[in-house]
Amino acid sequence: MRNSLLSPDEEWEFLGSLNFNAVSNAEDISAAQEAGELTKMLYTTRMSKYGHAKDFAHTVETLATHYKLGSNHDILLAKAETQFTKCNFRGTLALTSRILEDDRYNFAVLPVHLACLYELGERNALHLLSEDFTANHPEEPASWLAVGVYYLNIGKIAEARRFFSKASIMDTHFGPAWIGFAHTFAAEGEHDQATSAYTTAARLFQGSHLPQLFLGMQQLQLHNMELAREYLETAKQLCPIDPLVLNEIGVTYYQEDDLVKAIEYFLKALKVSEENGSDSKARLATRSNLAHAYRRANDLEAALSEFDEVLRGGSKDVGIYTTKAMILMDLGQPKEAIQTVHEALALNPQDAQANDLLAKALEEAGSAGGGEDANMEEIDHALHVSMQSASHRSPRRKGKDKQPAKVTRNEFDDMDLA
Repeated sequence: MRNSLLSPDEEWEFLGSLNFNAVSNAEDISAAQEAGELTKMLYTTRMSKYGHAKDFAHTVETLATHYKLGSNHDILLAKAETQFTKCNFRGTLALTSRILEDDRYNFAVLPVHLACLYELGERNALHLLSEDFTANHPEEPASWLAVGVYYLNIGKIAEARRFFSKASIMDTHFGPAWIGFAHTFAAEGEHDQATSAYTTAARLFQGSHLPQLFLGMQQLQLHNMELAREYLETAKQLCPIDPLVLNEIGVTYYQEDDLVKAIEYFLKALKVSEENGSDSKARLATRSNLAHAYRRANDLEAALSEFDEVLRGGSKDVGIYTTKAMILMDLGQPKEAIQTVHEALALNPQDAQANDLLAKALEEAGSAGGGEDANMEEIDHALHVSMQSASHRSPRRKGKDKQPAKVTRNEFDDMDLA
């Protein structure tokens, strides 16, 4: 179980096959049964967090109340892993920080803790933690994992790859290091190397849905929709509570112009995120995708509403403002479109699409008729193409990849090192 060698269903089947009544030689039958039940509950906390949520919640509650283990580090870690799978990063970080305050060098909790720091952009904390662990425990693979995550966070991909590789060599069964190593190739657009590394991780860690998820993401970038959906469906079977998986499946349908299915999966992803208590920022990209799908389906009012939600959530993406302005133009509101384009240009005055759209909006606002022309169609096409090509970009990359919109949350935005 520690090495994720079994699928979640196989783990629970294995648990059911064990004779826990044999763990005690007590003559008192009730004492023997209680010992067996306690052992079974302790095993349950180590199981996959992908399913059987009710069983897990009941087990944790019983251990916390009846056995007074609410502050036990293993129990807290089990709860943290569950919250992280649900993309509740701040809740997870609160639990892992509590463990590390009591036990500074608890290496079991470190991968989840590092992943949360990465998700929340805690660069200084990553730097201090990696220095501390490598200075005091250089023999531990998790210490070098911390260094790799820090370098990945600041965009130094080659350095990150070196330290992820070091951690995986020190412990060949250390899943987080393998995933991080593969991420470094994906960050540089090296699809063949990334696919090879994720495939190795999928073979080594059959109980984790992450390698399958990231393989699906790579195939999405290569526009191999059928293969992408196959990987993503496998990930969904392993972990149906991860909203990112549902989002990515929606992207495959979007790129195949099946907008009904795309909207269905984006809505499912948002529903699961809300049920999980996921961080609001983790839902922004999915909501943005939903808005794009509504717009292409010509449901302009719904699209406008979703884009407004994205902007209220704190998005500073020029493409979101530009696309919202396009919708306002389609709805015959050029003055409102002008205001929205100005907000886009405030973020990036040199954005070509925003400048072209501003010129068109000013022209329509100054004329009685207007209507769409070839220029408008070109802008619309540019927005659609840029949306698709932004799939899986690292937000820290610079240069020619600066597309103004996203199709999908980046794998590095959702790096589950656990």
